[in-house]
Amino acid sequence: MELILVLLPLALLFAGLAVALFVWAVRKGQFDDLETPAMRILFDDEPAPKKEGPVHDEDKPEGKGDR
Repeated sequence: MELILVLLPLALLFAGLAVALFVWAVRKGQFDDLETPAMRILFDDEPAPKKEGPVHDEDKPEGKGDR
């Protein structure tokens, strides 16, 4: 019975902390846009900038200029 007197206030404290953290996250805008992060993987990355300077053999694509 004494265990309930310890666990009940701890559980209420933990639940109150969870609610407070959730309210803080909502106010900070963590749940404003739920669609874009899931679709971001579908977007193409920007192309890498081309290298300037002489072309070396290791930079050439396979099968081109071998003959």
